Amino acid sequence: MSIEINNESGVAVDEAALQRLATFALDQLHVHPDAELAILVVDEAAMEQLHVQWMDEPGPTDVLSFPMDELRPGTDDFQTPAGLLGDIVLCPQVAIAQAETAGHSPMDEMLMLTTHGLLHLLGFDHAEPDEEKEMFGIQREILAGFSIDERRSR
Repeated sequence: MSIEINNESGVAVDEAALQRLATFALDQLHVHPDAELAILVVDEAAMEQLHVQWMDEPGPTDVLSFPMDELRPGTDDFQTPAGLLGDIVLCPQVAIAQAETAGHSPMDEMLMLTTHGLLHLLGFDHAEPDEEKEMFGIQREILAGFSIDERRSR
């Protein structure tokens, strides 16, 4: 996988963990190993600007996804072709506040947001209840599998 991470937020983020998670998730979703993904970590002002420009909503948000080649997940029998997945934009300041409210670590929140953004790049959505159930179920499975994988690696 070609996964580029660029942190412009001024907040220290475990970029290696984000990269390991993205690699794990893309493998689980049977995405071609030559697929390209960019993760951009920005501050609240930059995220607010993107949120207004692309979603026409005020204020910063936690994650935005910008799909490129409209790739979809593969299967055990069919791997997604190589291509440009797109960009995930994360805002750690928003993630930190959400993590505090949710009662888990900011890094757990960043991992969840990265997974969420990646699923959006692969065509998942949560506008309808059945879509939400599917997307959030896959999200939970990826994060649980990643957590197990991380513990084994230590």
